[in-house]
Amino acid sequence: MYAPLVNAVNAPAPQSHRNTLGVPAHMPPAPNPAPGSTSIRIGIALLGAVAFALSYDALRQMAIASHVRGLLTYLFPLVIDGFIAIGIVALLILRTAPLRSRLYVWTLVGAATLTSIGANVVHAVGLNEGTRLQLNNVTVGALSGIAPLALAGAVHLYLVMNRHLGGNGAMAEARPATPPAKSAMPRPDHQIRHEQAAANSTPPAKANNTPTPEAKPATVMTPTAKKAPKTGQRKRTVPEEELLAIARAMGAETGQVPRPALEKAVRAKGYTINKDDAQKAANTVKAELNAAENAVAA
Repeated sequence: MYAPLVNAVNAPAPQSHRNTLGVPAHMPPAPNPAPGSTSIRIGIALLGAVAFALSYDALRQMAIASHVRGLLTYLFPLVIDGFIAIGIVALLILRTAPLRSRLYVWTLVGAATLTSIGANVVHAVGLNEGTRLQLNNVTVGALSGIAPLALAGAVHLYLVMNRHLGGNGAMAEARPATPPAKSAMPRPDHQIRHEQAAANSTPPAKANNTPTPEAKPATVMTPTAKKAPKTGQRKRTVPEEELLAIARAMGAETGQVPRPALEKAVRAKGYTINKDDAQKAANTVKAELNAAENAVAA
């Protein structure tokens, strides 16, 4: 009676629809790009290159007129227009950053853009008034201050990006890994038929009339003390009492409560903390230490 079923189980699965892993052999094709998207990308790249070349020429002549030496005149346009390009890329990376960080980067990009526009305008007006570009003292002084300002802005922009990317990495590490579901991978048809045949051919288990003793409920002990969140769980903000206790322990041990060290100690216990709360707790403990010292001296 099982011969037709055995033959059906041993029959090879159709290979035209599924492979050995049960995944469809013919995957749906990737969606085609929108018509004209390649031409638009090429046009944008050419437009950006031409605009950069024109601005580069004007800014280099401004560098010559402001008495920048030799080959360094070729680097001066990169300080301004290059900062604009880097700032725009930074805005895309920091699109999930806090609003104040994005406003800061927008301010840097806007200042660099206005500087480039102003330099191009001064260059065109200066050449229109005479055959040789002559700059007054105010303009030359302003151009000479662009390089150190760009250096400071670039370093601080790097720190802002590094802090944002480091925070995202810590959140990704703290998020628990979700195991893949077993049913995500489809099973072969012949395996399903084999399992069904095994289930139908298995005789039902005999009923056991022996009474099963009732299990006694286990006593659950609820801890009263608060524990720090374990690694892999979602972190929460440190309670104020816990924060003050950590700060007082640090003050009793070292006599000082620096804010960075306090933040590091709190994060080591699995909590999160912001700078304002850490500074407030540090100031409170410092005031307590100063009061204790004054009482001993009196």
